[in-house]
Amino acid sequence: MTSAPAGEYDGLVAIVTGGASGIGAAIAQELHDRGATVAVLDLDPAGAPDGTHGFAVDVTDDAAVRRAVDQVVADHGRLDVVVNNAGIGATGTVEDNSDDQWRAVLEVNVLGVVRVSRAALPYLRRSPAAAIVNVGSIAASAGLPNRALYSASKGAVQALTLAMAADHVRDGVRVNGVNPGTVDTPFVERLLASADEPDVERVRLEARQPHQRLVTPQEVAGAVAYLAGPAAASTVGAVLAVDGGMAGLRPHPQITRR
Repeated sequence: MTSAPAGEYDGLVAIVTGGASGIGAAIAQELHDRGATVAVLDLDPAGAPDGTHGFAVDVTDDAAVRRAVDQVVADHGRLDVVVNNAGIGATGTVEDNSDDQWRAVLEVNVLGVVRVSRAALPYLRRSPAAAIVNVGSIAASAGLPNRALYSASKGAVQALTLAMAADHVRDGVRVNGVNPGTVDTPFVERLLASADEPDVERVRLEARQPHQRLVTPQEVAGAVAYLAGPAAASTVGAVLAVDGGMAGLRPHPQITRR
């Protein structure tokens, strides 16, 4: 259920990468509910929300990305919004991941944003309501343990977001970012399942966010929909934290008295 203004996205066409599961599916659903025509680009688009249009696309394949973006415009006549959400995770310190793992994560998390944006920009420049939102992570700035590779990739996404915003604001294309905290998604569930004590690890993840719980995919989707929408026409180069205060708050620790 959305609290968005009725018809906010009516007539607009959006692309959401990685939109068939987790945060991406919530974003695709939110934009659809707000009136957008939504194309989901995903390795396996079978999970794309009802009413959206799925395309099987690997964001590491430039030709496939360009074909899909061109097809969306051919089908719907325009492109107004791009949400670069596709990403993969990695765990470990800087000693733990091989060069091949580094290349694989950067290919998706960083170059995937580049490829999709590059293919979309010629069409976005024609739109009266053009917006790109890049989905990053609290890992871009928080210094999380055992997330060296993932953090580096999301730090790059944050820097890229600001550079893109500066480059394209005069083209009429607004670029912003969202940095979620730890979100309750299938990816996090898999991480927890691999932990020695999954219940204890969940408590740790919840406790490190000041509001003491995991973020929901719908909360991230609401932030993306705001930044990408016409109501945010003067919001450019912003990176919005959706993390329960993790990025900036330092509340007093809870102390159990004996």
